[in-house]
Amino acid sequence: MTAAASRTPDDDDDAVDDGDRIAGTQRLDKWLWFVRGVKSRTQASALVNAGKVRVNRERTTRAAYPLRADDVVTINVRGNIRVLKMVGPGARRGPAAEARALFEDLTPPAPQRAPDIPSPTGERAPGSGRPTKQDRRRLDRLRGQD
Repeated sequence: MTAAASRTPDDDDDAVDDGDRIAGTQRLDKWLWFVRGVKSRTQASALVNAGKVRVNRERTTRAAYPLRADDVVTINVRGNIRVLKMVGPGARRGPAAEARALFEDLTPPAPQRAPDIPSPTGERAPGSGRPTKQDRRRLDRLRGQD
């Protein structure tokens, strides 16, 4: 009987799920995909390789970085910075409720601007409708078209 045939289902080698779930670790790119930080695993790998991911405040460029429980991951996706604390490794990319169980969101809330203060650049909030006569006069003054 060979060594492979004499193994039992309780052996450690059979507990390995795709080679990365030993002792609660998981590849960084795979975990980012599981928690729905990015849409595809290829995008997760490209994000890490571009240096836009930090693990415990240190930049990493290895997509296969072994992520462990309680590691804090900071990602920068299209200018949006998210700070996530890994609670545990994932088994699959399931529904959003399952993904939320894999991390704790530590992202600080964005500062709120008062809605009645006009923007110094003359920009209007999306969906705020057409400019009023007063808004047009303010824009003309801003542009120097008095």
